[in-house]
This record gives sequence, C-alpha cells and structure tokens, in this order.
Amino acid sequence: MMRLSWFNVVSLTLGFVFLYLPMVILVIFSFNESKLVTVWAGFSTKWYGELMQNEAFLDAAWVTLKVAVMSSTLATVLGTMAAYVLVRGGRFLGRTLFSGMIYAPLVMPEVITGLSLLLLFIGIGLDRGVLTIVLAHTTFSMCYVSVVVSSRLVTFDRSLEEAALDLGCSPAEAFRLVTLPIIAPAVISGWLLAFTLSLDDLVIASFTSGPSATTLPIKIFSAVRLGVSPEINALSTLMIGIVTVGVIAASLVSKQSLMRQRKEEQQAVRAQ
Repeated sequence: MMRLSWFNVVSLTLGFVFLYLPMVILVIFSFNESKLVTVWAGFSTKWYGELMQNEAFLDAAWVTLKVAVMSSTLATVLGTMAAYVLVRGGRFLGRTLFSGMIYAPLVMPEVITGLSLLLLFIGIGLDRGVLTIVLAHTTFSMCYVSVVVSSRLVTFDRSLEEAALDLGCSPAEAFRLVTLPIIAPAVISGWLLAFTLSLDDLVIASFTSGPSATTLPIKIFSAVRLGVSPEINALSTLMIGIVTVGVIAASLVSKQSLMRQRKEEQQAVRAQ
C-alpha cells in the first residue's frame, strides 16, 4: 500500500483547489448584492429572483432540460443495444465497421460532428429545432453509453443467463429478468453521462439549433460576451446544485443496488 507523502498531499490539494475554487467563488458571488460580479457589497438573494423572471433564460433552460432527457434516454437505449451486439455478437460481417462507427464520435472533433450534422439536416430538409438537437446529442453521446455498458458486459457471468434459459426463459426474458437488472448500474451511469454531456454541450448545439430552440449553454455564451452578470452566477449555481444532487442520488441508488445484489448472492450460497 502506497504511503501518502507531503508531495502527494500538496499535489492533491492544489489539484482540488484548481478544479473547485472557481466554482466556490462563483457560488459565493451569486449571493452578491452588487451588480458588479467582482465587487462584494453584501449578502443578497435578489439575483435568484431576477433569474426567475428572466423569460429568455427560463425558456433556454427548459429546452436544454427537455433535450437532455430525450437524448440521454434515446442514447442509453441505442448504446446498450450496440454494446450488447459488440460483446455478445461474436464475429459477424461488418463488425469492424460497426464498432468504428460507434466509437468514431469519441475521437471526432465536435466542430466536424456539428458541421456534418448541419449539412445532413439541410440536405434532408429538416428544420433546425429541438428534434435536430436531440438527434445530434444522441449521435455523440451514444458511444459513451456503449463504452460504459460494454465494460460491464465483458465481466458479466454468462452462466446466469444460461441458467435462466435452462429454466425456460426466452432470450428476451433472460435479458429482461437477469441481464438488465445486473448491468443496471452501468446503464444508469451511461444515462447520467449522456445527460451531462447534453446539458453541457455548446459546439454541436450551436450548429444544430435554430431560432425556435436555443439551449442554455448557447444563451449563456451569448450573454457572457456582453459581460458576466450576477444572474449568470445564480443560474450556474443552480446548475451546480442540480448536478450535485443528481450525482449523489445516483451514487446512493447504485450503492443500494450493489448491496442488494451481494445480499442475494450470499443468500443463494447459503441455500446451497
């Protein structure tokens, strides 16, 4: 076991300070009385009230949340299916091409992905809006889900599925009743990762969005070019809080699922 040295402790501390100190400062100044974000003038929550009355930010937040939920759900379904085919499909014709198409968005620059999707939507005559953003986000986030789920399927004990098949389950029932509950933590992690990527995306959304649908990152980026306002600090603080609560909730659910699985395994061993 590696011992902690002063160098490791200092390096770890500086790393955490570098990552999280700007967020802490942002949260603190979201409660600033002054309109100047760099001058502290006292504690106040008025900017949160101003934010709740800003229709532009609220509409953009609703569009972003709607797009993130739809795209992450669709990406999770497609990514799980792709991972299952790659891990359990064996050697089939076109496997190399299929895996390359699945993992290409991981290494493809977002500018190229956004531009190619823009040209595709223009070519098929699809008006840019919520639908095009959902399709674009699903395209690049599906590969992340596939990687997460594939890593779990590789270590999955296939004897459990074989036992279910021997007991009379169909392949679909074995997947639904045995495989899916076991890989559920990986599927949930993939959904959260896809949701976060969609919530944070700026480049691809700027290519695929239209006048009828503006996401929150695009709105914030446009507003910041005119100067950072306390309302943006308040909005960012709310987003940090939502993401933090989501991560904690997902961690608790995954932990409970793992504990339940270990308990069932122990009971099965005792029953033998």
